[in-house]
Amino acid sequence: MSNDYGNDFVTITDDDGNEYELEHLDTADIDGELYMAFVPADLDEDDEDFGLIVLKVSIQDEEEIFVTIEDDNELDYVYEFFLQRFSEDDDGDYQYLDEDDD
Repeated sequence: MSNDYGNDFVTITDDDGNEYELEHLDTADIDGELYMAFVPADLDEDDEDFGLIVLKVSIQDEEEIFVTIEDDNELDYVYEFFLQRFSEDDDGDYQYLDEDDD
């Protein structure tokens, strides 16, 4: 994801009507499915458990919606995929790694 125009924020609503603001970090097509990685918008950067959130993009009634990944194996696979695309530099800051930057 390019940060040329700043970060993207989305507000999602869960099944109970609770709203959450998330910062979009990355999008990936993995095995023909579209996934998006987020962190909470109110993230405390000093929090070691930064809570990466991975959601699947699904089409329902010709509209894109975010759905949780119910299958544990699929979630683990996609979560690890996104984690590998980010690395921690010497200053403790996370940076995006392109697939070509192995």
